[in-house]
Amino acid sequence: MTQRSELYPAIEPRRSGMLPVDAIHTLYWEESGNPNGVPVLFLHGGPGAGASPKHRQFFDPAYYRIVIFDQRGAGRSTPVGELRDNTTQHLIADIEQLRLMLGIERWLVFGGSWGSTLALAYGEAHPERCLGFVLRGVFLCRSWEIDWFMQGMRQFFPEAWSRFAGYLPEAERGDLLSNYHRRLNDPSHAVHMPAARIWSVYEGECATLFPDPAVQANYGSDNVALGVGRIEAHYFVNRIFLPENDLLAQVGRISHLPMITVQGRYDVLCPPVSAWELHQAWPGSELEIVQDAGHSAWEPGTCRGLVAACERMKTRMNVSV
Repeated sequence: MTQRSELYPAIEPRRSGMLPVDAIHTLYWEESGNPNGVPVLFLHGGPGAGASPKHRQFFDPAYYRIVIFDQRGAGRSTPVGELRDNTTQHLIADIEQLRLMLGIERWLVFGGSWGSTLALAYGEAHPERCLGFVLRGVFLCRSWEIDWFMQGMRQFFPEAWSRFAGYLPEAERGDLLSNYHRRLNDPSHAVHMPAARIWSVYEGECATLFPDPAVQANYGSDNVALGVGRIEAHYFVNRIFLPENDLLAQVGRISHLPMITVQGRYDVLCPPVSAWELHQAWPGSELEIVQDAGHSAWEPGTCRGLVAACERMKTRMNVSV
């Protein structure tokens, strides 16, 4: 099998729709690729960032049945930035509801950053529904990882962090998370929207090895900023609605399945130690450290690694087409 590492050409969805999952939330979903292929589920980051058409291009459309959706409050799902009934457990239930609606028995689960978090949480809740995992920028949402985002990244991006912290009055900078969370939940657009944009742009500025105006512009757009800022703070304050270190503690539920992680060496948002610890806890897993990459999936080496990982999974999964 020839090992491809470049993105596949752009494609359009074969079908898409809006799935009401409760009285509040309606999720955007789409399918592309081979309708009879091996199902793969793409889980976007954030939480709150949403998916983009480019994400379809990680996967061989002749081999994979590509399923993408926007999580509660994110992207094209409605209402944007909604926090009511928005927990990790709700997102796991949404994935199952989508799987059942599409008539899928098992699927490969692909997720980066928060998407890796949700991939692990979903897999540990429903191991029998997973064929394997392709992860990027592993985030286990432990307390120190959240504290690193709020404070530690200043060690590498002091200018970005200074703008992030400096947005709050000096008296509130001792607890950035709580005080941002309060502003992001203020009903006034004039209060929550500027705070969301500052939060989201801070993340975008720290996401790549070299400054990338396209990445930063995406994080600064209204829809992404509101989803990322408000929903990330919500999940951080609530410690992702799971016990401390639960994802690593429960990895034995899925460690019999194949897993490939692609991790930027200089990923400041999600330091590589989390990917390493997950790899050490998962016998037979593969970890590729991309030596010239930060966090973003669009770093050239990371992008190539993710495409190649999906190619290798064709022979790692216990499935035939």
